[in-house]
Amino acid sequence: MDRMLVVVFDTEAKAYEGKNVLQMLENEGSIVIYSYAVITKNAGGSTSVRYSDDPGPLGTLVGTSLGSVIGLLGGPAGVAIGAAVGMLAGGTTDIDNARVGDDFIDDVAKKLTPNKFAVAAEIQEEWTTPVDTRMEAIGGTVFRRALSEVTDVVDDEDLTAMKADFAQLKAEHAKARADRKAKLQEKINQLDSKIQARLEKAKERRAAAQQRAQAKVEFLKTKAANLKAKAAQTNI
Repeated sequence: MDRMLVVVFDTEAKAYEGKNVLQMLENEGSIVIYSYAVITKNAGGSTSVRYSDDPGPLGTLVGTSLGSVIGLLGGPAGVAIGAAVGMLAGGTTDIDNARVGDDFIDDVAKKLTPNKFAVAAEIQEEWTTPVDTRMEAIGGTVFRRALSEVTDVVDDEDLTAMKADFAQLKAEHAKARADRKAKLQEKINQLDSKIQARLEKAKERRAAAQQRAQAKVEFLKTKAANLKAKAAQTNI
């Protein structure tokens, strides 16, 4: 299962230790890491990135989710992007891009207070025990949430309501007196623009989800091929 993981620590040294633990867990085959970063909450409330991995072939396709989470953790102050975090340059503070609920962001933000540190990562894991056990042993507080893909239930309901309003306005326009038609037409045009914008956003989100899925497939294939090559060299 693909998950967003944030482990909060009291010191920067412990956060880097947590980063190393993640890498060891991947080497052991317990998890797969898509992207990760060591972050801190600044005194002013923004989050900044102290270290990030090389995004490689995934680029911002996966980094967007991680970047959005980091930005959202900074609240209104957002994220202070440093030189080490090229992969997050396209990140936004968009909860849709983060693909986690706002309650997850709230829970992490309550623990990630100013001058604390965290390792944040997008990972694949089947069991939570390996990460939890190792992180708790070094003083980390673990937060995780399964990443949603394109969940359009709320959007679809909202769009259906907007279309119902549009149909009603059109019906009123057909029966309206001449002095009312212009005002109704203006409302119709405004609502139609909103509907079209919503449809376009949904289309973009679906396309992005497909790109993420394909990128992850290729990423996992590459990792499997590399492990196979290392195993072959070991056996020589």
